[in-house]
Amino acid sequence: MPLLTIAFPVFDPVAFAIGPFVVRWYALAYIGGIVLGWIYARALIKNEKLWRGSSPITLAQMDDFVLWVTIGIIVGGRTGYVLFYNPFFFVQHPAEIFELWKGGMSFHGGFLGCVIAVMAFAHLNNISILSLGDITTAVGPIGLFLGRIANFINSELWGRAADPDLPWAMIFPNGGPIPRHPSQLYEAALEGVVLFTILAVMIRMGALKRPGLILGSFIAIYGIARIIGEFFREPDPQLGFLWGGLTMGMLLSVPMIIAGALIIAAAWRRRAAEPTPSRIQETM
Repeated sequence: MPLLTIAFPVFDPVAFAIGPFVVRWYALAYIGGIVLGWIYARALIKNEKLWRGSSPITLAQMDDFVLWVTIGIIVGGRTGYVLFYNPFFFVQHPAEIFELWKGGMSFHGGFLGCVIAVMAFAHLNNISILSLGDITTAVGPIGLFLGRIANFINSELWGRAADPDLPWAMIFPNGGPIPRHPSQLYEAALEGVVLFTILAVMIRMGALKRPGLILGSFIAIYGIARIIGEFFREPDPQLGFLWGGLTMGMLLSVPMIIAGALIIAAAWRRRAAEPTPSRIQETM
């Protein structure tokens, strides 16, 4: 082992077990992301200064929406993985599509599932699709951060071969004998910490008053962050590198950057939302 290479701190993928009931870190990441995201979303809704009055979405509506977005994430994430990353395997083993405990979720599929959940819920409840999308994406980096940390704990989605002299290069137990980039931590920083910070600053500067601005910014910045992360991440073995050394993650992120830029441009052209009477004023 090279002198500067860090041995991967082997974690048990099982967080805890009670008899036959087993809870894995990956499941806790999803649960934690949803719960913390829900708490943060409620805080955004209650802060009238961010909206020039009341949020167009009530706390009760957000509480109901949590179930919708949870289903969207799980169904969309699994469907995206099946279609984008391993379709031939699942054609031959269709029963394994439902074996979520074996892993295999796609962010891009999960995001599309969230989009469908946002559009359906907003339509049924007669609320702004863009504003609901803003809140949903504002809290999204929380789940992304926890998910990448879970990837690291599980020693999965590790990075490409690194310079042995890189101080933080790691040898993963299932990644062969060569030192690799801990790309899960890179992505946790970019897609989680950096993206959350940028969106939080934008919100404090009044971005929620222009419906769609946070939504578009999340989509575009995530796409950029994902492409950067892909330069350090080993591609899925069943796919490898695609055209010109690109990866599936890169290809799926390019449309996100374009769509995000278009949504940002539309939000800037749209006049900032007019002040909404507070809930107290409405009941007077």
